[in-house]
Amino acid sequence: MARQERTRFAPSPTGYLHLGHAFSAMFASQTAAQLGGTMLLRIEDIDRGRCRPEFESAISDNLTWLGLTWPMPVRRQSEHFADYTAALNQLDEAGLLYPCFCTRAEIKAEIAESPSAPHGPDGPIYPGMCLGITPAEAAFRKIRGESFALRLNIAKALKQAGSELAFQDATRGLIRADPSKFGDVILARKETPTSYHLAVTVDDHTQGITCVTRGDDLFEATHIHRLLQQLLNYETPRYAHHPLIQDADGRRLAKRTQATSLNELRRRGLTPDAVRALMPISA
Repeated sequence: MARQERTRFAPSPTGYLHLGHAFSAMFASQTAAQLGGTMLLRIEDIDRGRCRPEFESAISDNLTWLGLTWPMPVRRQSEHFADYTAALNQLDEAGLLYPCFCTRAEIKAEIAESPSAPHGPDGPIYPGMCLGITPAEAAFRKIRGESFALRLNIAKALKQAGSELAFQDATRGLIRADPSKFGDVILARKETPTSYHLAVTVDDHTQGITCVTRGDDLFEATHIHRLLQQLLNYETPRYAHHPLIQDADGRRLAKRTQATSLNELRRRGLTPDAVRALMPISA
């Protein structure tokens, strides 16, 4: 039996939605319609310090105002830490994780001493300072209460993954995955038992997502997600990365740059049709 086609729109309630979010949600909804499937809404709220109830409430309100619908219940990442811990345990039992006690300042200083340090999509790659820590030392430092992150040993992970990794993108075609460009990525921290990379990989599998729709800014992340799928024995969905909406200065719209929110556009009197007309997508 063929899998039911599913896409998802997965915002973080760390601010109010702007036009770029509206475009991404509409893109996911339209892709689902073209596939004869369903768009799910997922709330990515693992950052408990920045996520707020009023932002989550506004997400549902604005999406409904745009005319979008989704099945209930909505999956909230903060309610499923046990799922991410189970995935972490699976990777740990395979010998693929190691604790890293380095501070950002220590990592920055180490990289500064190596001008030729390799760079990845997110900047300089972690130089492996904690890779050789013994289990006894790691246990002692944990007992002492030190903060730490759990990193994926990329060399071991790629060796275990074995076969060549690839994924299908709607506009780029078949892409050969190169997770090594990220180095030993963080999959969890002492304070938060998951990272974006791990959480979305687990969520997409758990929710049966067949086509991951998201912005081009997350295209590179797919390389590490493809590796995690292989290590966790998950099926690989198709991907459809869409272009990003930019402001008048050519910068992509973002919460941190105070992009005009949908709330503000509504306050100014714009209708849903008027907002949709601002997006490069057929309504």
